[in-house]
Amino acid sequence: MTAAAPRRSAGLLLFRRTGDGPQVLLGHMGGPYFARKDAGAWTVPKGEYGPGETAWDAARREFEEELGLAPPDGEAIALGEVRQAGGKTVTAWAVEADLDPASVVPGTFAMEWPPRSGRVQEFPELDRVAWFGLERAREVIVTAQTAFLDRLAEHSV
Repeated sequence: MTAAAPRRSAGLLLFRRTGDGPQVLLGHMGGPYFARKDAGAWTVPKGEYGPGETAWDAARREFEEELGLAPPDGEAIALGEVRQAGGKTVTAWAVEADLDPASVVPGTFAMEWPPRSGRVQEFPELDRVAWFGLERAREVIVTAQTAFLDRLAEHSV
């Protein structure tokens, strides 16, 4: 029996400079399991990729798939990798850009809901996006991804 390939995701963490310090753009995970959650339900826009795609290419593709907008150009700051509680390894880059959350047109996914009902429903990948200061972002982001916020702060943004 062969082991399953490790799950890998890649994403882009947008940031902007404000008079109150840097802000990051996070997405709230869509679907019924996260509908009433705030802490731990926000994430870097990201998605899985396989061996035929680079992490960088996947990060840019997933940004467009999840937000419905072309990924911004600009200098990419490598934020490295983190391993999330479920075992997935996430690679991220920060890019300085401003984006109006109202312009987001999220991609969707289908799942059986309610469970064992036989009904398949579509849900947005991210049901909303918002800008957060780094301290507030630490309170709501997926726990393992706080390392990305720390690494971004080390770049004196």
